[in-house]
Amino acid sequence: MSSSSAAPAAKPPMRDALVAAAFRLFLERGYEQTTVDDIVALAGVGRRSFFRYFPSKEDVVFPDHEGCLADMTAFLAASDAGHEPVRRVCDAARLVLRMYAENPAFSVQRYRLTRQVPGLRAYELSVVWRYERALAAYLRDRFAGRPDGTLRADVIAAAVVAAHNNALRSWLRSEGEGDAGTAVDHALGYVQRTYARPADAPEVSAGAGPADGGAGSSDGRGEGRSDGRGAGGSDDVVVLVTRRDAPLWRVVRELEGVLGRD
Repeated sequence: MSSSSAAPAAKPPMRDALVAAAFRLFLERGYEQTTVDDIVALAGVGRRSFFRYFPSKEDVVFPDHEGCLADMTAFLAASDAGHEPVRRVCDAARLVLRMYAENPAFSVQRYRLTRQVPGLRAYELSVVWRYERALAAYLRDRFAGRPDGTLRADVIAAAVVAAHNNALRSWLRSEGEGDAGTAVDHALGYVQRTYARPADAPEVSAGAGPADGGAGSSDGRGEGRSDGRGAGGSDDVVVLVTRRDAPLWRVVRELEGVLGRD
């Protein structure tokens, strides 16, 4: 068949075209300097088309998380009593890794962008919190009726997210080099060794202290800490007072300012 008779390349779906246009402009102009009008003009569509797919400019930076969260929720809902609960939530977290690993270049670009824009960092934290709540809801159901079942569920959910994100962000900082799955498997393996146990194993009494100095530290919404500032590093207590209707990004920005984080 001659080249002149070949069918023209199919256009990417509109949603993908909008994401591609947005990131091209973010890289060229900066996130704050890019408007929705700029994005739709480059993509060759109208504003209504943009808002049909994305409620806001922030959402176009995270186009795949809603689908991934739905997949995670369905995966956990399909569980049965034969699934060991801690292993099950670790497997659910791997769905998030798979989403990132499917497009390393895009994932690295997004990681860089969220480091530069505080509002996007806050948005990302809210997404991480939704993943954590999905894991915790499943574990609460599995641990219902056990002593400290709710506490155990919430602690394990937070540990899974922290371990997963510690390994994921190390991979992203390396520009997507190497095998992200191996690093995440190692991190989640630590969680399983720490918290998983046979169903008939005795519960740890509420007064028992940690055998190994604790389960490590995290930043509270999924990013592991490895800089030495963890439990026992400081006795400071930070109390942040804010309006109930304050947007999450503002709360995070104020908190990071108090803690002196970049």
